[in-house]
Amino acid sequence: MKFTVQEFPVKPVSFKGRYYKRIKNSNHQLSPQQISDLLLQSLQISWDSYPFHKATYNDLNEERIIRFIERVNDGGRFILPENPETALSKLKLVGDQSVSNAAMILFSNENLFYNVHVGRFKDPSLIIDDKMINGSLFEVVEETIRFVISHLKVAFEISGETTQRNEIFEYPIPAIRELVLNALIHRDYTSSSDVQIKIYDQKISFFNPGNLYGGLTIEALNTDSYSSQTRNKLIAEAFYLTRDIEKYGSGFIRVRKEISTYETMTFSFNEEGNGFLTELAYSKQKIDSTPTPQTTPQTTPNKQLKGIKKDIVEILIKHPDASREYIATQTNRSAYTIKDHLKWLILNNYIKRVGPDYSGYWEVL
Repeated sequence: MKFTVQEFPVKPVSFKGRYYKRIKNSNHQLSPQQISDLLLQSLQISWDSYPFHKATYNDLNEERIIRFIERVNDGGRFILPENPETALSKLKLVGDQSVSNAAMILFSNENLFYNVHVGRFKDPSLIIDDKMINGSLFEVVEETIRFVISHLKVAFEISGETTQRNEIFEYPIPAIRELVLNALIHRDYTSSSDVQIKIYDQKISFFNPGNLYGGLTIEALNTDSYSSQTRNKLIAEAFYLTRDIEKYGSGFIRVRKEISTYETMTFSFNEEGNGFLTELAYSKQKIDSTPTPQTTPQTTPNKQLKGIKKDIVEILIKHPDASREYIATQTNRSAYTIKDHLKWLILNNYIKRVGPDYSGYWEVL
């Protein structure tokens, strides 16, 4: 006799009021977080698409939304209408009578206190400096990266031919940016825990609440061919459209590529309790920028950049002392938008500021 049971389309299914997952040869009871994740996955929706309790469009900051629209349209991956409410509706961030969790996290007027606690440690018990960062998510990302960079050691290499001074950061800045974005975009926003970043003498760690999502495993993450699902689909899409992230699920691949020229640097990660911990560490600081044989030659910034960022670089080549306001008038953009693009160009090593704000100048790298 043969019994056939059709698979139930909505997961998980309880047995005597409990939920289990089969792992190898044993049954493991699911935690409340795992039950919630499985339900959302089976329904093909994400938590950030649900309406924020009692929120209306008036709870959002239109100035932040306008800057977001400008960045998306400048990036070229998608063209949004200029009207803020229409633009968010097109991205399903707001509905007729509702505002999504994602929209509130990205653009809320009020501080929702999804904190990033970042600190500089001499040892696990001695804190040299720390800061609690919160607010709208795009601003939190940039402020967090600035704090981390301000506490990194920098080696200076003098070129024998031109006496030009090259700055070699303790960790590759693009890798730091990827790990900050990963912690904030993929964290579990239903958890009351904070994202925690700890900077030590030769190690930096990133912890975010929420285990790996959608069946992704540590073993798969150690390869360059893993595929992943996104816990916060609308938040991830917003950062993709602004070109803060390049491709879903490719962040760890880029981190490995960025540290490949840092000979003693290691990249590790694991699930810790109800969260995920990543770590960069090294035994000897990099002080030489000479490429290793594995390094792929890079094209010039002008060939890589497109749109408004390319226009800004071309203006700075001709006018190194250009102000934000001058660049804004030349590109028909707001000074706030230019500020965002200048930050991006600095963090990605296309330009740097030499001297003080009012009497210095821009150097195109």
